[in-house]
Amino acid sequence: MPMSMLSLATVFLVTEVTGSYATAGAVSAAGALCFALLVPQLGYAIDRLGQRRVLRPLALVFGAAGLLFVLAAQADAPVWLLFVTGALFGASMPPLGAMVRARWSHLAGADPSGTLLRSSYSFESVLDEMIFVVGPLLVSAVVLLHPSAGVVAVSVFGLVGGLLLAAQRRTEPPVLPPRATTTRALAVPGLRLMCAAYLCVAGMFAGWELSTIAFVDEHGSAWMVGAVMATYALGSAVGGLWYGARNWRLPLDRRFLLALAAVVAGIGPLWAMPGVAALWAFSVFSGFLIAPTVIAAYSLVREGVPPETLTEGMTWMSTAVGLGKALGVLVAGLVIESHGARWGYAFTVGCGLLALAIAASGFRQLRAMAVANLTRAA
Repeated sequence: MPMSMLSLATVFLVTEVTGSYATAGAVSAAGALCFALLVPQLGYAIDRLGQRRVLRPLALVFGAAGLLFVLAAQADAPVWLLFVTGALFGASMPPLGAMVRARWSHLAGADPSGTLLRSSYSFESVLDEMIFVVGPLLVSAVVLLHPSAGVVAVSVFGLVGGLLLAAQRRTEPPVLPPRATTTRALAVPGLRLMCAAYLCVAGMFAGWELSTIAFVDEHGSAWMVGAVMATYALGSAVGGLWYGARNWRLPLDRRFLLALAAVVAGIGPLWAMPGVAALWAFSVFSGFLIAPTVIAAYSLVREGVPPETLTEGMTWMSTAVGLGKALGVLVAGLVIESHGARWGYAFTVGCGLLALAIAASGFRQLRAMAVANLTRAA
């Protein structure tokens, strides 16, 4: 939940106390940037020390950082202090998604067919879609009670959720001793390629979201924004369930490339939608292969990096997502402000095409990632 709520909660709080959307956006971006820089190092520490030993103190720091951020805002602190506390709040957010996926990998790793792992990742992806629908709605509701309530809610979810996950000892992956040949996860060429492609994928998703808000607003149907986005998420959830239920024979690297190509093809026609009703109806189809793309991407990381660096590999993907979203929102906002929502969709398609070009250019690296675990076992 914190990942889906933190940015919006920060914007609501800082806007209320400063009256400036620019300042609010800058504070939110500072938190996202600090998180993106720190989270791979947290992933490395988790792989070396274990989830529980890192997650418990990190959850406490996150709760305390949220409290400091709220106190600074309510005390009319100078803007520089809002930046410091907001950056600390964002940087200390526990990477719960990466740790949960590492647990799924540990629990389902004994299944040689990969069916259990694929189903687990599909289930996780569907939950993520629901969280990214419910989280912003929850923040929007609680800030009606008090501007600080959103940040408080994020802090509580991160603190309680982190401590509860740390308490689940039976599902925690064991700490694997590094081998003589073990390197940092980012040394795997395929992971660098995946991060570059995923940065563009995240920019595509961020551009789609902002363009949709602008498109619906341009057509005078602002109340439809939630419906369009919920329908898009519903399509993705259905796609995730479909992907997890199938027994795939197609190699994992080809699945990722084909799913990504289908996502780009599904987003392509959005710039030509005649109105909100058409956009709404088409959203379920354009969102159908989002979850399969995400599942295949994280499955490639799971197969491609050494098992003792799995969490670090997952967190590098989180870094790519965070940076991609920040850049996507920034550029899409400038494009939309200058040329309108349709050109925002054009930027979105451009991000998707660039992601596809990067991934396709390194298809040999993707194939190597897909079979890396088999190669290591041999």
